[in-house]
Amino acid sequence: MRRIVEDVNRWMADRTNNALFPGSDQPAFDQPLMGHARGDDPLFSWIKNDIGPEFFWTPGEAFRTAFPDDPATGAALSVIAWVLPQTAATRAAQARATDMPSLEWTMARHHGEAVNENLRRFVVEHLARRGIAAVAPVLLPQWGRALSARYGFASRWSERHAAHVCGLGCFGLSDGLITAAGKAVRVGSVVARMDLPPTVRPYDRHDAWCLRAVGVNCRACIKRCPAGAITEAGHDKAACKAYIRGVTGPFVAREQMGFAVSSCGLCQTGVPCEKGNPTAKRARRARGT
Repeated sequence: MRRIVEDVNRWMADRTNNALFPGSDQPAFDQPLMGHARGDDPLFSWIKNDIGPEFFWTPGEAFRTAFPDDPATGAALSVIAWVLPQTAATRAAQARATDMPSLEWTMARHHGEAVNENLRRFVVEHLARRGIAAVAPVLLPQWGRALSARYGFASRWSERHAAHVCGLGCFGLSDGLITAAGKAVRVGSVVARMDLPPTVRPYDRHDAWCLRAVGVNCRACIKRCPAGAITEAGHDKAACKAYIRGVTGPFVAREQMGFAVSSCGLCQTGVPCEKGNPTAKRARRARGT
């Protein structure tokens, strides 16, 4: 795993790979956080049954979709996940925004996700050169979106859930992934036919790093959402999507990029979990350290 981490960091340090927009000398993201999990980790099966047993992939199912003739089961597989933190400049610009995303955030959403896609391909190709079969589930042609009876809009593979299993973060009230680098992040993953000792998950519940999980009545992401899509009950995906489709997307096309981008993310900045795990900070203060 150390070799993979070193090669990913080297790839991300190259501005031709990691730029806020093509030709920019500003990075789209800071140095990644990386973790890994066994393909047969029981949490993957639990997530599948919770979100949509009829469509959601386990690591083994994603791998066999790419390699139907490979008999590998989850026990022979590992999931490698990464978190790409937004830069301080992008976070600051977005934190100043109110009802529309900043230009920097929109560029990180559009060009930055292209960086993330290329990173997925790089990791797959890097492993293939070592004779290790790997796949980025969200790049498979069979990957797509579905409707979860319990959660509404969903997909066959969730990058945030993969990162959660790999020990990289927990979910907040807004459904964003709170990581050691905060919630202003993009996430990616691959499934590989290799045996890696799993990253130890430093939490025992899905929302452990949200301040509300430790008894704080935090409403920061509720206040930051211009669509009213975040409430005490959680995240209304339909209202969120409607605001992006009907308001921020047209704004981005008209005022920023010349084409629509699914850009909003206001709930990811200007909040206590923007750039770190706020429960860890709270614990340190309680200890006086």
